[in-house]
Amino acid sequence: MIRSTLPVLLLAATLGAASPVRAAEAPFEPSLLRLSEVLGSLHYLDTLCKQDGPQWRGLMEKLVAAEAQDEARKARFIASFNRGYRSFASVYTTCTASAKTALQRYRNEGQELASQTAARFGN
Repeated sequence: MIRSTLPVLLLAATLGAASPVRAAEAPFEPSLLRLSEVLGSLHYLDTLCKQDGPQWRGLMEKLVAAEAQDEARKARFIASFNRGYRSFASVYTTCTASAKTALQRYRNEGQELASQTAARFGN
């Protein structure tokens, strides 16, 4: 597992252990939905560029397991992941320099989102 995945795992463990909050009330919900979208983008781009592909889907599964207390919330997380995946699938069919740049930017964004959310809302 590469170093940048550690904040996502910490985030899932930290927020999963927090007291239950209804999804509509969760102040960290937008950050988690954006993180889900970033993970979908990373999953597509990594697979396209033959890098770390499968790990991002696994991290998404862990995030959903930790955070989706009901089917509606689970559906929102999955929809965000799929939106991120499809947004790049509609643009890139081969691994280009631009795709590699997007991959690095999304890795950085995902790491930043996970770190900030865990620091701000974790116990």
